Amino acid sequence: MTSLNSHGLRFAFGTLTVLPVRVTRWDRDAARAGMLCAPLAGLVVGLLAAAAGSLALLLGSGPLLAAVASAVVPAALTRGLHLDGLADTADGLGSGKPAEDALRIMKQSDIGPFGVITLLFVLLAQVAAGHELYGHGWARGAAGTVVAAVAARLALTLASRRGVPAARPEGLGAVVAGTVPVRWAVPVAVVAVAACAAAGLGGGAGGAVHHGLAALLALGASEVLLRHCVRRFGGVTGDVFGAVEETAATAALVVLVLG
Repeated sequence: MTSLNSHGLRFAFGTLTVLPVRVTRWDRDAARAGMLCAPLAGLVVGLLAAAAGSLALLLGSGPLLAAVASAVVPAALTRGLHLDGLADTADGLGSGKPAEDALRIMKQSDIGPFGVITLLFVLLAQVAAGHELYGHGWARGAAGTVVAAVAARLALTLASRRGVPAARPEGLGAVVAGTVPVRWAVPVAVVAVAACAAAGLGGGAGGAVHHGLAALLALGASEVLLRHCVRRFGGVTGDVFGAVEETAATAALVVLVLG
């Protein structure tokens, strides 16, 4: 079990980040452990993104530049993989074509108009929300950035649960789809959401509730997209996982600036 946990951590960081971690096993057992460790990868990405945004603010930049810094770091740490998945998924959904044709569109290397528009508005939403959070100080901006990153990777854990099929027989989506038992995903989700709530304790009990609620609503938004993609494509792909992740991250940030 200890060995599998090690392989799971390697799988999570090796596939979800560009950090120098070598994936030593590429099978469904390692994928299951890796997806259970996904929120930990999100925590590391979130902390690095929060550090960049907070440092920019403390060095004298305005909240807008701090928000941009916090948005750049996750994109850089994934080589834009999740953003690319979001764009490809938007093109597939927007094409209005049957599942097989839509999946073929998603595999193409170029980005169509639906993908461009979706990327534009998602990134604008993330930066705008980050601007609002950093406008209240580096601590609130950092907490929001970490919560968004953890919730986004937790969405990947839940998207990998049993009963969610793969749309293709190959690729990352096929490796991780349906690997995580629901009975294992639930406690991971509880711990991750509790951690998100703890990130808001600086604002008292109300802040903790707000941050925990942001994580929950982010998971709800990603679940809506996941179910739509399963109906539309017949299952999930690596691109769908990227879209789910970015949807959760954006939803968490938006909820944090409301109320």
